[in-house]
Amino acid sequence: MSPRAGHTGHPLRTLAFVESPVQLLNVLEWAHLHGLHSAGTDTLPSVPVQIRRTVAGENPAAGAELTVVVLSPTDPMTRGQLRRMADLARDEGYRVRWEEARGGTTAPFHTIGGLAGSLRRADRIVMGDPFSRYVQLLLTITRAQDLVVVDDGTATMEFVAQLARGERLVRWHRKGGRPGARDLLFAPVSSSARRRLTPSAHRRVEVFSSMPVTETPEGVTVTANDFAWTRARFGPPRITKGADMVGTSLVETGVVDGDRYLEAVRGLAKAHGATRYFAHRRESTDKLHRLAAETGLEIVRPDLPLELIARRGPIGRTILSFPSTVVHTLPLALAGTGVRVAVCDIDPAWLTDTASPRAQGFLSGVTDTARDVHRLAAVSLA
Repeated sequence: MSPRAGHTGHPLRTLAFVESPVQLLNVLEWAHLHGLHSAGTDTLPSVPVQIRRTVAGENPAAGAELTVVVLSPTDPMTRGQLRRMADLARDEGYRVRWEEARGGTTAPFHTIGGLAGSLRRADRIVMGDPFSRYVQLLLTITRAQDLVVVDDGTATMEFVAQLARGERLVRWHRKGGRPGARDLLFAPVSSSARRRLTPSAHRRVEVFSSMPVTETPEGVTVTANDFAWTRARFGPPRITKGADMVGTSLVETGVVDGDRYLEAVRGLAKAHGATRYFAHRRESTDKLHRLAAETGLEIVRPDLPLELIARRGPIGRTILSFPSTVVHTLPLALAGTGVRVAVCDIDPAWLTDTASPRAQGFLSGVTDTARDVHRLAAVSLA
């Protein structure tokens, strides 16, 4: 989907909604690929103005208008990373609107009310999380004929598969459980969002992803994300001799048992000489304190998505990970650097009793479909 003039002759007005740092990173990657530039004046107000660097070769008249709307979460680490990513977006010349979308019981009403006019005027909507109830609600307001879903990690694989099969939109780690009262109450909005995300004669849908897409819904355009913007703006990194480990939130989402996870991290670090552990933004503080005390690993809480941290360096010659998004994204972001990404399988015995019946198959699929990674056997827990 190339930028083009809207039906009234104005540049295509694009609103992007993000709720995580990775989503915002992938909006920047999508905008870079499609040649979008700074927004005009007839869009959303920006957050307080900051000095912007001019991108070499930038021609604002050549691209469509893009405004990024951050639907801010409450988690402090996620907010911090989003603030940093918002600065990078402004440096690229894009407008950013920061919404305290979860700042109290009335916040959603203020947020949706404040966005309604711009949603109706928008020609294209870009979203990082089609499973988000917030995003699904916003989709009921917009008249945009172009819809774009950018990567939100492994969830993108599940979204595309569910859309292809005509299923209701449910995150993979929740699938299999009985719908709660809120799920039932929200079901009409979710069904409406799924219909809006289904291509038609009057509606175009694009999925921009670095993940493998095996079931492409009819009419959906799939565009590959190769992290060209990341590689152009950062690095190449200085590479150290040791190994680094990437954390996961599988314990926090109730998929993997906490004690088993700690034992697996300890065994993996010992076997490969890892010294640093890059924490996932959703990992709990108590769990990380315990990891540091019992494994001796240095816990690093990144202030940016790991793809940018690794590209800036320094980074270990080997990066160890459990099945997650980074086994797909890091080889692309670090292409040509010589860094090896190794992924350790999740042993079925590590799963909790409450884990979705689909968890093991989904996690194995994440690893099976990863390119340019070294596969490690599951760590043996004595």
